[in-house]
Amino acid sequence: MRLDRWGVSETLHLDKGSIIRRAGLPPRDLRILGPVFSDSSSILAREKAMVINLEFIRAIVTADEILLLDPLTIDVIPFVEQLTHHLPLKNLVCGNGQPGGDDHGEKHDDSPGDQLPRLNEATGAEHELPFEFQVLELALETVCSSFDVNVSGLERRATPVLEELTKNVSTRNLDRVRTLKSDLTRLLAHVQKVRDEIEHLLDDNEDMAHLYLTRKQLQNQQVEALISSAASNSIVPGGTSLSRLNNSFRRSVSIATSMHLDNDVEDLEMLLEAYFMQLDGIRNRILSVREYIDDTEDYVNIQLDNQRNELIQLQLTLTIASFGIAVNTFIAGAFAMNIQSKLYSIDDGSFFWPFVGGTSSGCFMICIVLLWYARWKKLLGP
Repeated sequence: MRLDRWGVSETLHLDKGSIIRRAGLPPRDLRILGPVFSDSSSILAREKAMVINLEFIRAIVTADEILLLDPLTIDVIPFVEQLTHHLPLKNLVCGNGQPGGDDHGEKHDDSPGDQLPRLNEATGAEHELPFEFQVLELALETVCSSFDVNVSGLERRATPVLEELTKNVSTRNLDRVRTLKSDLTRLLAHVQKVRDEIEHLLDDNEDMAHLYLTRKQLQNQQVEALISSAASNSIVPGGTSLSRLNNSFRRSVSIATSMHLDNDVEDLEMLLEAYFMQLDGIRNRILSVREYIDDTEDYVNIQLDNQRNELIQLQLTLTIASFGIAVNTFIAGAFAMNIQSKLYSIDDGSFFWPFVGGTSSGCFMICIVLLWYARWKKLLGP
């Protein structure tokens, strides 16, 4: 989709060669918009165009138009609607809130100079951004809004899932938490990529200065106008001198641009810093949810460790009881053997119950002693 700064759009079918000639891009820059680098985030500035690859928004922006790839996908449609509704209104209004026009009330022509930020005569402040920065602002706003919606959805999912896990540690609940953590990690990676790209631009004033496509276009037009005027007035007689004059003008423009570099990037720097802070806030929200998940997992692990300790204590108690019963069983088994003994000759049975009671009491005392020793060693808790 091609959309100019007045909101006029049309659908085009262009091959790579046509796009390269139209936007003045090197062929390798088109690879950024391809499927191989679809998961990466980048904002590249070239001589006549800016290549934007931010999540689902892939576009080539010039000083006069934007070429948008896949404009009919679900994620890109809100961005197209914002471009259609906001760009015409912004470009039709000057810095003082009045329609663009000269001193006689006539509307200016559609020239690149109209896209430059308007200056307030009283304060000297700029009220409007160039076309390319308006597109960049809407792209960042759409991407940040998408991130914000996704984070809000994950936050709503996280609370009931984690509360359910604390109440019942089951395979189903663990799988839900694992899915939630995977979604958070994936979203954090996407947010981090966009954040790193903005941070990279903020760290380099020269890269930000190259993004001023409208200003560069206007400067080139001024140089060409001066050269044409000089040639038409026969100020420069020879072609060699005309070329020398051309280079001189371009060097003068380059020097002037470098002298005012800090002032040139101030508006873009404020724009990028605003969205950098917004992305940083989204990143902190994701990290907060991950910390909440980690704290819940630690709590669940503590619960499981406590249950495991209780099972070990129960196993130790049963082992001690089994040992006492085994001793009593050994005594009974020994006397049940076919061994000649004088005890078998007693017929009145007066010796049987005292013997059984004595052996059972002895085995019970052995169990009590072992349990006391285990508690003294703090093997059975306090």
